[in-house]
Order: sequence, then C-alpha cells, then structure tokens
Amino acid sequence: MKSSWRDRSSGSWFSRLWRPWVSLHPFRGRGRTINEPKPVGIRDLMASPDEVRSRPERRWLVIGGFFLVLFIALLVRLFFLQVIDYKASVAAVQFNSLRATTIPASRGAIVDRAGNPLVTNITTTEIRLSRAEAALHPTIKGSLASLTGLSVRQISSDLANKQYDPYQPAPIMSNAPAKDVEFIKLHPNEFPGVTVLDVSKRSYPNGGNVGAQILGYVGPITGNEITQHPNQGYQTDSTIGKTGVESYYEQYLRGKDGTSTFEVTANNQILNAVKTTAPTVGDSVVLNIDTPLQKALDGYLASDILALRHTVDPVSHKVPRALNGAAIVLDPNNGQVLAMSSYPSFDLSSFITGLSNSQYQQLRGEGAFNNYAIQGLYIPGSTFKLISATAELQTGILPASKYIDDTGTFTVPGCLKSVNSGCVFHDDDNSAAGFINLPLALTVSSDYYFYNLGYLFWSQTAKFGQTPIQNVAAEYGLSQTTNVDLPYEAQGRVDSPTVRKELHAEAPKAFPHASWYTGDNIEMAFGQGTTAVTPIGLANAYATFANGGTRYAPEVAAAIINPHGKVVIRYQPRVLGHVSLPPGVRNPILQGLTGVVNDPRGTAYGPFHSITNFSLSSFPIAGKTGTATTSKLLEPTSWFVGFGPTTHPKYVVLCVVDEGGYGADAAAPVVAETFNYLVAHPVAPLKLKAQLTTPTKAKKNSSTTTTTKGSS
Repeated sequence: MKSSWRDRSSGSWFSRLWRPWVSLHPFRGRGRTINEPKPVGIRDLMASPDEVRSRPERRWLVIGGFFLVLFIALLVRLFFLQVIDYKASVAAVQFNSLRATTIPASRGAIVDRAGNPLVTNITTTEIRLSRAEAALHPTIKGSLASLTGLSVRQISSDLANKQYDPYQPAPIMSNAPAKDVEFIKLHPNEFPGVTVLDVSKRSYPNGGNVGAQILGYVGPITGNEITQHPNQGYQTDSTIGKTGVESYYEQYLRGKDGTSTFEVTANNQILNAVKTTAPTVGDSVVLNIDTPLQKALDGYLASDILALRHTVDPVSHKVPRALNGAAIVLDPNNGQVLAMSSYPSFDLSSFITGLSNSQYQQLRGEGAFNNYAIQGLYIPGSTFKLISATAELQTGILPASKYIDDTGTFTVPGCLKSVNSGCVFHDDDNSAAGFINLPLALTVSSDYYFYNLGYLFWSQTAKFGQTPIQNVAAEYGLSQTTNVDLPYEAQGRVDSPTVRKELHAEAPKAFPHASWYTGDNIEMAFGQGTTAVTPIGLANAYATFANGGTRYAPEVAAAIINPHGKVVIRYQPRVLGHVSLPPGVRNPILQGLTGVVNDPRGTAYGPFHSITNFSLSSFPIAGKTGTATTSKLLEPTSWFVGFGPTTHPKYVVLCVVDEGGYGADAAAPVVAETFNYLVAHPVAPLKLKAQLTTPTKAKKNSSTTTTTKGSS
C-alpha cells in the first residue's frame, strides 16, 4: 500500500518545495495545535457520484405538470369562447368585418289648419367624397376644387369633420349645379371615390320669415343631445329639431332612419354592401295656425315696433327703444293658438343655406332667436287689474257699484310720511277721475281705485288672508306655465310676501327688501312691483275670462298624421282649471273692459275708432290697456289685450312691446289691425287630410327653397 504524501522522505522533491513555506508560516514552526481546524477543500464539499441517487423522474414530473396546467387553461378558455361567450364572440367577429351606416329619414311636413304646407322637404343633389379614396388619391381634392370652385382647404375640412360617419363619404357640396354633376358622371375615372347623392332638405313654401319662432329650426345634433336621447338611433351626423315645433314634436317628425351594412377590410376599405334597410318618412304635424293670419300678425308687429323706434312718445317726449315684442291670437273656446309672433325675428332659410358665426352671434345678441310670446317676462301694469277686480267681486270686499272719489293722489291711511316714503301714490298722469265705480275704473284705468283696493285687502288680512289677489292670479294661471306645446316656456311670477323673500334670498342686491308692507300690496294690486308675466300667460288669462271661466292649455298643434294620411293623434282641448265667474262677478268687469274700447273715456277708444274699419257695434271688442313702469329713465312696457265679439268671443288678441310707451299708443294699434283682418277673414275650421311627405326636387336659384350639408 502506498503511503500518503505526508509519509514520504524529506528528500523528495515535494518536501523540498514545501519546507520553505512551512518555515515561513508563523504556526508551522511550533507544530500543529490540537484545536487547529482541518483544511477543507472543494472535494470535501461535494459528494462523489457513487454517493448520490439519480432521480430523473422528478424533472419530468415538473415539466409535464407545467404543460398540463397550460393545456387545461387553454381548454377552459376555448370552452368560454365557444360555449358561454359564443354570441359575443360571433358579434365581435362580425363587427370586425361589417360596418353599419345610417340612411337619414326625411322629416315629416308641418302644415297649417287648412292643410297648407309651412315646412316641407325638397331633394337636392349633393357631392360626396370617400375619405379612403381621398387618402389613396391625394390629387382628387384638387380636381374637385377645380370643378366646383371650392378650395382644397375647405374640402379637407369637410373630410375631417367628425360630424359625419367615418364609413360614409363626406358631403363636399350641397345643391350641386347640374353641369358639375353631369361632368362627374361622364368622367368617373377622373373622380375616384366621388359620389353624387340626392338628399332631403327642409323647405319653407311661405318663406322662412313666417312664424319662425313657432316652427323652429333643425341643426346638427350635439354630444349633449345624443346623451339626452339615449337608444333612439341618433348618430353624430344626425340632425335634430332645436326650437319650436321642430323640437317639441321631434319624435314624430324625425321618422325612422334606414341602415346600410358594408363589408370592410382590416384597413377599413369597403368591399361591398351586404344589406340595406330603407328609411321611413316622419309623420306630419298639423298646426292650429292660420297661415294668412300669421303673415298678417308678423307684419303688424314688426311694422309697429320699427315705427315706434322713430316716433316721439307724445307723453314722455322720448323716442322709445321698443326693444322687442310679441303678439298672439287665441281661440278662447278651446285654447287653439291661431297665430303667434315675436320680434325681432330671423329667416329660417338661413339655417339651411348657411349662417356664418358672426351672423349667428349678431342675431343672438339681438334676441332674434327668443320667442318672446312664451319666453318674455314683462311687468303687466294695468292689464293685471282684471285679476284684482275678480278678487274684489269674489270676496265681496267692495261692491262693483260702490263709487270711490278718485282724487288722483292716494295717501295710505295712518302712514307716517316722516318715516315712510311709500305713503303717497299718484295716478299715472296725476289726473283725478272723480267718482267712479269698478266698471268705470277699468274703463278709464284708474290707478287710484286699485290703490285703494290693494290697501283694503292688506288691512283686512284677518278676514281675507294675505294673498287673496295672488290666489285669483293662480286660478287664472299667471303664476305658472300655461303648458303650451312649445319648448322653453318661462314661468310667470306674481308678487307676494313669500315671493319677495325668495327673490331676496336668491339675489339680495337686485331685491334688497325681503319684508312686505302695505305699499307692496298696493303696487301689486295694479300690476306693478316684482310681478312679471309672459304674453301667452296673460292672453290665456283673458281667454279664460272671455269664455266664462275655463282655463285651457294653449295648443299649437292639432294632430299628427302618418305618411299614409292616417290620423295618428288628434289633440283635444286640455282643461287646466276654472275661475269662478258668475254673472255678478263677470258682468261688471265685462262692462268695464268693453268701455275701454267703446266709451269715449276709454283708454283705447282713440286707436280703435281711428284704425278699425268694421262696425264696433256689430262686432264689439272688449279689452284692457297696460302701461307698466320699469324705470323712471326708461319708456314703459306697452300692453293691450282684447277679445271679441263680446257677445260670443271667438278671438283673444294680445300685443306687448318692451319699452314701447303707453299701451294705447304702442300696443293697441297692433290689436286693432289684427281685428280688422279677423273680421274680414274669419279663421276657417280645422281640416285634417293626407299630407305630402315625399320630398320634391329642388329648383335651382329658388328664393323659397333651402339647402345645406347633411340631412335635415
């Protein structure tokens, strides 16, 4: 057996190499200590191959288990896709290959009570360009620009317009000239991606100025409007009624859009049409409006306001600003709106042919888009005396026959002038009417009489409560909306202790006084203070009185008729409430209102007897002037509301002019002219018949037809 290297003789070559190192090591010279650790080498740290058991099956188990888990996950995912989420998966695949686009439906017509069209449709020719083809053939923009006269920048802007469906060609030119259309059809290779399409547009056979605020206009839908009409099929390139009848009856007028489904590639290239569903024309809306009367009323109101702006007020010696105004004709027996005008106004055609932003902002600044007949809020002035007179006779606080001495100056009993500036109230012109009863007080519009009435009610609150006049105003509907079938109607407001507190809390600077005093009740009784009513609200109040006490909702529309001529909806009169008007209440008031027009002392006697061309004895008119003070520096708001014939009222006519001056001078002439027309041209009964809803072909260069981009 061989010895280890430690047992070899000192003369070996290894010992000779080792010995110098040992002699140098500090511990080697003394020998090895007992506790000195044994040197450890790498061989001591590793087991020898024959000492380790080979286990390759463990590796295969780990690898196999990993792949088994992956396989099971794959099977589970396939199960969900093929079984549980089958329908969703199929829909996703189809969505990736099919694109559906909308084919806009033609809107229904709007016609008047005789079946004459107010708003119809025409078909115009539109040039459209495919976005994909324009990207593949950049020169096509230049070719189209040369042909149509449009700029390349404008064409690029139209292509980038997100309003239009990205999978449909974008409209480039509306009402395209026949020569351009013909050239494109004869040279299709020169215009790849260019198509010519007939589209339906709104048309106004009577011109876009007739009843503009009633009819309203349509325009491109906004994101907010899409949100407000969820799941109704509106797209980003849809149009929608914005105002008037177009807006209120949108659900009937819009019709049902069609669809066209295309197969597209992954790059959104259209391959072919898969399915097309034709659109359905919208229903027609029949209005209670009489078109000739509407034209006449529009003209009377506009002429009156324009004349006032150049005429010196004979009382104030100022030239009224006559900022805006409204006029209304109602049938008091059922609430039908026979005509409704608002000024300033606009041309509906401008929304179709194109309205620049500067033009739009100018019209908006003038208030042309407001329908002052339902949105304007005006202090009623003496027209409110109908309400106070009704409250007087209903409560019996003062008999209609009792005479009061109108001295021209009313001093509040017990009021200390030294501490209260609201102790003395003067008649408008400081003239004393002398001894008058209720009918005569209405005829001459005595403020003194109603000052006294307001004081009497407030001094007897224990018996009549704090709001007897306001309660009657609510019965007439003045403190609420009339529920007219038009959008954006404002709500009237009748001054009261509660209203005063609410106004002060909302706007302390504008309404600094939250308390209610005797003087406030006096002002309210003759239509001043913070009371503000809409023209439609006041007209409806007088219609309620005229018919004997039934308050109807004003109705612009009479019926809905489908494209086949069948009546879908027939709107019947809607009764909203009643006012108690027995003969003992109604007759004295009617006597006073009749005297306004027929008594030489009446405030409207002059204008009616100088303007009307019919016999007031055979067709008697009753009414009331109103001159509402808004500021000492401004002309008053002018009112007149009348009805006739008084024996069996058929019409209620109202006019109001903001800062127009005295009611007899500014508003009464419009009402008198309107009655001239009504007597000569009575409103015919309503006719319901099949309406034309199929678009007609547009005539080039026609002043009464209108076109624009997109479908309307």
